[in-house]
Amino acid sequence: MGSGQSTQIEIGGRRLTLETGRVAKQADGSVIVRYGDTVVLATVVASRVAVEGQDFFPLSVDYRERAYAGGRIPGGFFKREGRPVEKEILTSRLIDRPLRPLFPRGFRNEIQLIALALSADAENDPDILAMNGASAAVAVAGLPFLGPFGAVRIGLVDGRLVVNPTSRELGRSDLDLVVAATEESVVMVEAGAAEISDDTLVEAIALAHAECRGLVQIQRKLADAAGKPRWSFDPRAHQDPELEAVVRAAAEGRIRDAITIADKVQRGQALAKVAQEVLATVDPEGLRRGKVKEYLDKVEKAEVRRMILDRGVRIDGRKSWETRPITGEVSFLPRTHGSALFSRGETQALVAVTLGTKSDEQKVETFEGETWKPFMLHYNFPSFSVGEVRRFGSPGRREIGHGALAERSVQLVLPPKE
Repeated sequence: MGSGQSTQIEIGGRRLTLETGRVAKQADGSVIVRYGDTVVLATVVASRVAVEGQDFFPLSVDYRERAYAGGRIPGGFFKREGRPVEKEILTSRLIDRPLRPLFPRGFRNEIQLIALALSADAENDPDILAMNGASAAVAVAGLPFLGPFGAVRIGLVDGRLVVNPTSRELGRSDLDLVVAATEESVVMVEAGAAEISDDTLVEAIALAHAECRGLVQIQRKLADAAGKPRWSFDPRAHQDPELEAVVRAAAEGRIRDAITIADKVQRGQALAKVAQEVLATVDPEGLRRGKVKEYLDKVEKAEVRRMILDRGVRIDGRKSWETRPITGEVSFLPRTHGSALFSRGETQALVAVTLGTKSDEQKVETFEGETWKPFMLHYNFPSFSVGEVRRFGSPGRREIGHGALAERSVQLVLPPKE
């Protein structure tokens, strides 16, 4: 096998290496990331042609942890990895969030990014490696990309900020902060913490950004040495200024009136009526439906922004400093161990709690072995909550991700198991 190109940097007292050109050669971009004895392979494949009429960016990100990486055999009857577990879903979202906004507006080619944890040393979590590997793979592939970005985790151990803390250090850290950033600015922040000061958090983000700059530089170096030719993409080529002007003239005033309606349902019906009538007038044959909707959304966004900046009024009539009415009611369900109905304006959350014994704890298989999880917070977002018709099935990635964020915020204020 031919030798590839590699770059490296010292992060948190350990060497992080990026390498390309040795494996997954059929992919548009592939990078192996090594940190300690943890190894992650990140690959990206992109379609050369965008789907005609598509009005969204079809990026899919999948992260998987292979049992062999930690020297384990998968459990269950078939002894195979099955559907992604919660950690894999959350890491997929962690990669997606900084990656997606760095593609240029209007880019509609399908992209699939796959990251595999191939080796795990039980000290360095593969998630940070997967984030950096994903960015480097896209940079090497030559795709139109406003990155690369770097990613690090910051902990607060014994009052000291630590870059990429080990699993042992993270277990006694008061902060678990993940930051993704380009050389110029921070792209994403995700954190869970005990109560820490604002100054400490700002210092942690600044430290993370400084470390991310170094990671961006080695990615650029790798792309310069082994990257494929850059794709040409002109976002203006996909625009239709004449159609946009026609849509704006037909819809601007009516949208301005519709967004002043305070009631959410009535406002939504009014905006839907405007869209329906504009589509019928501007595009009666339905040949440019996606583009007309895009320009309608653009007009609505501009009008809402203008109303906030010029008049200091938000979409439901509130001033910038006003909050929606908040109410809370407990014991809403008579036979649960605990329940509450929380309302803020027209947004509601119905929450139920169940107390169990040790036998009800969730078993979690990790690279370090089996652990037991005593607190679980599940979040569901049924379609009726927004007045839509959708398939009703198992929780999606968004629901799992939001549940994990809520779980993280509640967990630190719960009493210890003892």
